[in-house]
Amino acid sequence: MSAETTTSAGIAQTDSTPVDPTLVGTTATKAERRGVRVPWRFIGGRVAFYVFTLWAAITINFFIPRLMKGDAVSSYMARSQGQLTPDAEKALRLLFGVDKSVPLWQQYLDYWNMLLHGNLGVSISTGMAPVGDAIASALPWTLGLVGFATVVSFLIGTALGAVIGWRRGGRLDVFIPITTFLGTIPYFWLGLIFIAIFSTTLGWFPAGHAYELGVDPGWNADFISQVLSHGALPMATIVVVSLGGWVLGMRNMMLTVLDEDYITVAQAKGMPDRRVLWRYAARNAVLPQIQSFALALGFIVSGTIVMEMVFSYPGIGLLLLNATNAKDYALMQGIFLVLVLAVLIANIIADIAYAILDPRTRQTEA
Repeated sequence: MSAETTTSAGIAQTDSTPVDPTLVGTTATKAERRGVRVPWRFIGGRVAFYVFTLWAAITINFFIPRLMKGDAVSSYMARSQGQLTPDAEKALRLLFGVDKSVPLWQQYLDYWNMLLHGNLGVSISTGMAPVGDAIASALPWTLGLVGFATVVSFLIGTALGAVIGWRRGGRLDVFIPITTFLGTIPYFWLGLIFIAIFSTTLGWFPAGHAYELGVDPGWNADFISQVLSHGALPMATIVVVSLGGWVLGMRNMMLTVLDEDYITVAQAKGMPDRRVLWRYAARNAVLPQIQSFALALGFIVSGTIVMEMVFSYPGIGLLLLNATNAKDYALMQGIFLVLVLAVLIANIIADIAYAILDPRTRQTEA
């Protein structure tokens, strides 16, 4: 063997002169040997951006109710029909942080002080209960129903879209117009159709609520079966309406990815179609879907207000509607704050996952 071969075989130990990188492996090979590089600079920049966004959202959340006509105390006083004294009204304004005698900047600082101590205020529409307790009682219902339905629709729609894109021009293309049409139907309209067919006519599922009256909530078979049966129609409504977007988005991305050179090379090497589909094509096509999925997860907290109205489901969306009708600004602010936090956290997680899965994103750190 020549000296060049010996050098290339033991270059790290015997020779310190520059060597052509093609003799010792590509950059991709080195990166694979090092493992996944965590893009700390990219993550730090995104976190700083989201911290600023959180401050701006909380500030807007503070000022918008105070710029609206009327407030929760005035609405409560009107419903009490003059039974409360002016002193009681002043005490309520101090309690809700809307006392006009206190400067606006002081109210803003007091609002931040309350948030930092985990105090979201008092809800006037729920019998003066703490806002945190009101949200905590409604949030699990929305997370359980809308969250599970969103995950199911994402998984089914993404997998179906990948297969349809891989077999473009085949019989599976018929699902595209069907799912797209179903996606244009409003939640409330499809929910009413499901109630008319599966509840009123067939009697398979209950028409509304989370469980029957008289059933004690708890981890028992009776209560769990009630929750599952009552949540079947709302979940089916969400899955059917949102499925079309996932299918169409994944299918379009698959059509773009399948024209890439690395797909052609993988097929030319004789790799099985299933491996090329899921390990190469779908893995790259799903990246934009992750960002959309993160946004969908963030908006789970807000629930589907119209859907919860149709099915009288005790989620966060119905709670927000009741708070809006009662001008319960403290509860509205608490729900908006939880919504903003959910969206920001979901986007941060999506950015981190995107940066880890896509090497091109990690190059922004260099």
